[in-house]
Amino acid sequence: MDSVNLYDQVSFKVSNLVTRTYSTSFSIAVSFLDLKIQNAIYSIYGFVRCADEIVDTFLGHDKEMLLDKFEADYYEALNCGISLNLVLHSFQLTVKRYQIPDELIKAFLLSMRSDIHKSTYNSKSEIDQYIYGSADVVGLMCLAVFTDGNSEMYESLKEPAMRLGSAFQKVNFLRDLRSDTEYLDRQYFPEMGNCVFNDQIKAEIISDIEKDFLSARKGISDLPQNAQLAVLIAFYYYLRLVKKVKYTPATKILTARIRVSGTMKMALLAKALIVHKLGMI
Repeated sequence: MDSVNLYDQVSFKVSNLVTRTYSTSFSIAVSFLDLKIQNAIYSIYGFVRCADEIVDTFLGHDKEMLLDKFEADYYEALNCGISLNLVLHSFQLTVKRYQIPDELIKAFLLSMRSDIHKSTYNSKSEIDQYIYGSADVVGLMCLAVFTDGNSEMYESLKEPAMRLGSAFQKVNFLRDLRSDTEYLDRQYFPEMGNCVFNDQIKAEIISDIEKDFLSARKGISDLPQNAQLAVLIAFYYYLRLVKKVKYTPATKILTARIRVSGTMKMALLAKALIVHKLGMI
């Protein structure tokens, strides 16, 4: 094995480690992808996680400078074909291999930069633009990997992929409502306005999320066989989160982060395996 290939492998292992460390549930879902595309999805997660960490957790540091450097380092890696930042190295390999459109990456970084400067989203158009960049495009990056150059399939599945990304992001907003409000001084839901989060507002948000899930569900069965099961696992997991939030009082959501138990995760995994095995997706 030559040193270049070894370096590539190490870079993907680092992105794998980032994924498993930050999101056990997502990494479980990814582990059910075809081995040929697992590394690509790990590299996408590694890239978006690093940017997200810059804007969310690097308190006491110049976030804008760090994000600027992260972006510049990525484009340098893309142009040179190599980076000493192992996450960026693996990501640029994936971008080139699957021809991920640069417009998706630019949109993602724009939303990350928004998190540095903007704290409140007052209209549907504002939050839709933010969600497009922070979540929808990540779904589209993954879709580019799943469809692997099949432009007709990619175009036909763009809408479901974006709706699934939106659903996941909105669920995360609800789960993180307390930390976003208290520690990051952010308010992502225009439905709240100047009101305190309550059950009526929660019901409106949940209704919107359920519509996203309904639209996204239709696209899973049309995905390539090697990606269906992994996406279905993630779908079931987040759908369960929505149901838990739906039946949790708004006051509790403001004080605790809603989680799915390990036992329930295993049950959902088993359900996905059975549905996939029986061809009922």
